[in-house]
Amino acid sequence: MAPGTKISMDPSGKPFDVRTYRGMIGSLMYLTSSRSDIMFSTCLCARYQANPKESHMSAVKHIFRYLKGTKDLVLWYPKDTSFKLTTYSNADHAGCMLDKKSTSSHIQFLGDKLVSWASKKQLCVITSTSEAEYVVAASCCSQVLWMRTQLRDYGFKFDKIPIYRDSKSAISISANPVKHTKTKHIDVRCHFIKDNIVKGTIELYFVNTDYQLADLFTKPLDEKIFNFLVSKLEMRGSLNDHILYDLELTWCYTHNLSEFAKIRMNIFVGSADSQRLSIKD
Repeated sequence: MAPGTKISMDPSGKPFDVRTYRGMIGSLMYLTSSRSDIMFSTCLCARYQANPKESHMSAVKHIFRYLKGTKDLVLWYPKDTSFKLTTYSNADHAGCMLDKKSTSSHIQFLGDKLVSWASKKQLCVITSTSEAEYVVAASCCSQVLWMRTQLRDYGFKFDKIPIYRDSKSAISISANPVKHTKTKHIDVRCHFIKDNIVKGTIELYFVNTDYQLADLFTKPLDEKIFNFLVSKLEMRGSLNDHILYDLELTWCYTHNLSEFAKIRMNIFVGSADSQRLSIKD
């Protein structure tokens, strides 16, 4: 979606079939499990399932046209990379046209590999940008703690997990254990992030807005910025021609199954079954 795109209820718009609209949204929601680049757009259109209009359907069709043009785009998980847990979080203050609620987003990486992402409208209307940023930081912290616990079962221990934010005020509130009068309107449940900073479980770092990867999940972006952030999520074409050629040579000339499997693991294909591999016995 282009920057500044706003989708409203459009009360005077022409109604669209609810069943068809919900079916298309359901298909897109299923696809977001592997296509993180359409997460925000899909969630935005999903807010109007109760009474969809032609204008909402146009936005949904725009997502499908984008998918058609990028059908080979997949998440890559290369081997021999670091296994450090890092995360980005961001919020779009009062971005929802329906009720002026803010949108929260956070993503988690293991090394360079994207493993978790979320885009969600906050539960209540928030009056300040700092508060919206602080709430999403606390939500991100909860996700990080859960991932840390799960990874510990596999023998991986993480401390001082970096959370990258583009709001210095939210970082200051989180790092300062003193409760000021200007922040006591923030719900108490969100202040547990301070406790985890003191324990050394997480650390907050400032990142410039231009490199805030979570922006992809909070608001419409310019095409150039959008493509830049998508590339940083390690999303790229599923199989290059030269890799296909290497696969064919390995199989046809060596008939070495272990070597064939090794090459496939090196290039990670999430949708290999849908690719056309001209490999013959």
